[in-house]
Amino acid sequence: MLAERTAAVERHLARVAACLPAEAAHLQPSTDASDAVILHLWQAVQIVIDLGLSACLRFNLGTPESYGDAFRRLADADLLDRDLAQRLSQAAGFRHLVAHAYDSLDMRRVHQSASEGPKDLRAFLARLRDLLS
Repeated sequence: MLAERTAAVERHLARVAACLPAEAAHLQPSTDASDAVILHLWQAVQIVIDLGLSACLRFNLGTPESYGDAFRRLADADLLDRDLAQRLSQAAGFRHLVAHAYDSLDMRRVHQSASEGPKDLRAFLARLRDLLS
C-alpha cells in the first residue's frame, strides 16, 4: 500500500512541477496553472496526511486530534524529525485552507508551498518506508 500511495504522491508532485511557474508573480489565481498546482499539491498533501494518521495507529500512538497532531505524535515518539513534523503540520494547514478558503489563497504562499513542500512530503514517505522495513 505504501508503494502505491508513494507513486500517487509522485504523480501529483510531477503535475505540480509541470504547472508551477518559475516566479511566484506568474502564479495567478483562477488560471489553469494555479488550479492544477493547488489541486495536485492538495492531493499529495492529503495522501501524506492519511499515511500520517495510519502511522499513528500502526505504531500505537493513539488517534490524533487533528491532521497536524498526527505528525506531532510521530515526532514525540521519536519516529519523525521534529522540524519535519512541524513543516508537515503546516502542510496540513495548507490543505485546510485549500479545502475551506480556496478563494482567499495567497498565490505567493501557494508558490512557496509548491516549491518547498514536495521535499518534505518525500522525506516523510522515505522515513515511513524505513520505519516499516
